[in-house]
Amino acid sequence: MKETFRSLRNRNFRLFFFGQLISNTGNWLTNVAITLLVLKITGSGVDVGLLAAFQYGPILFLSAWAGAIADRVDKRKMLFITQSFEMAQSFGLAIVAFMPHPPIAALYILAGFGGIFLSFDNPLRRSFVSEMAPPDDLANAVVLYSTTMNVPRILGPALAGLLIVTTGYGWCFAIDAFTYIAVLIALAMMRTEDLHRRAPKERTKGEIREGLRYVLGTPLLLINFTILALIGVMSYNFTVTLPLFVHMSLGGGDTAFTVLYSIFSAGAVVCTLIVARRNWVKMNHIILGAAALGITMLVLAATTNIVFAAAAMFLVGMSSILYMTATTTLVQTESKHEMHGRVLALQLVLLIGTTPIGGPISGWLADAFGARVPIVIGGVVALIAAGWGWLQWKRKPAFVQNVP
Repeated sequence: MKETFRSLRNRNFRLFFFGQLISNTGNWLTNVAITLLVLKITGSGVDVGLLAAFQYGPILFLSAWAGAIADRVDKRKMLFITQSFEMAQSFGLAIVAFMPHPPIAALYILAGFGGIFLSFDNPLRRSFVSEMAPPDDLANAVVLYSTTMNVPRILGPALAGLLIVTTGYGWCFAIDAFTYIAVLIALAMMRTEDLHRRAPKERTKGEIREGLRYVLGTPLLLINFTILALIGVMSYNFTVTLPLFVHMSLGGGDTAFTVLYSIFSAGAVVCTLIVARRNWVKMNHIILGAAALGITMLVLAATTNIVFAAAAMFLVGMSSILYMTATTTLVQTESKHEMHGRVLALQLVLLIGTTPIGGPISGWLADAFGARVPIVIGGVVALIAAGWGWLQWKRKPAFVQNVP
C-alpha cells in the first residue's frame, strides 16, 4: 500500500492531488448533467454527439498551441487563470439550467467555451505533475493523477443522478463551480521553492512543428499515438455512446445511467490502483489494454439488461483505464521534459480532440441502426488497433529495444 501511494509524500503533489479529487468530482456533475439535459430536451443521439463536438472541438484546433505555451510558462500561475475561467463557465451553465426552458443553443455555446478553457488547462495540469514530483516518484505520480480523474467518476455521476431527480440540473453546475475553490486554495498553498522546475523554454518559431517532428521521429511515441488515434475516434466516445445505450437499448432512465456510469468508474479506479502498485505502464500494457477494451466493449454491446450491463461496464472501466494510464504515463516518462507540454497536448488532441469527429458519427449510428452499433464498432476498432500495435512492437524498432 505504501508503494502504491508513495508520490503523496511530496507536499505540493499531495495538495494538488486532493484539490483535483474535489474539483473533478464537480466536473463529473457537469459532464453528466449537460449530456442528460441535452438528451432530455432533444431526445436525439445526433444532438448529444453535437454537444460532444462543441465540448471537445476546440481541443482539436487549440491544444497544439496550448501545449507549446505550457512548455514556456509558469504552470502554477497560469493554472490560477484557467481554473478561474472554468469556474465562470460552470456558473454560466447553472444560470441557463435554472431557466424554465433552457435554450439548447446556450448550452452548446457554453460547452464550446468550456472546450476552449480545457484546451489550455489540460496540458498545464498534466505537465505540472512533473514539477511536483521528483524523477523517482514521477511514474507513480502520473498514475495517481489519473486516480483524481477516476475516483470522482464514481461519486460524480451518482451525485448528479441524485441531484437531477431531486433539485434539478442547475445545482449540478452550481456545485461544480464551487469545487474549483479547492484547486485554487491548493495552488496558493504550494511551496514554490520545492517545485522541480527547469528554465522556461524561450518562444521560437515552429514550436508546434518541432513537437510533431519529435513524435514522428520517436518510434515508441509514434506507435503509441497511432493506436490512440484509432481508439480516440471510434472507441473512446463514452460520453455519447453510454447514455444512448442505456436509454435506447436497455430502456433505462437518468438514474439507471448514473448508477451504471458509477460502476463503470469503479472499475476504472480499481484498475488504477493495480497499475499504480504494479507499474503497468509499458508498451505491452498499452497493447493489452487496447485489446481488453475491444473485447469488453463487445461484451457490453451484447448485454440485454441492466444487471449484465453493470458487470460489463465494470470490466470496460477497468480495461479503458489500463489502456489510458499506460499510454499517458509512457508519454510523460519517455518523452523529453522540454517537450512534455506539446506531446501531452497532441495526445489530448488524439484522445478527446477527435470526439467532434467520432461523437456525431456515434450519435448518428445510434439513431440510424441502434445504440449497440457504435459500441460494437468501437470494440472492433480497439482490437484492430491492438493487433496493429502488437505487429509494430514485435519488430522492435531500435529506439525501443530496451523497453519491456
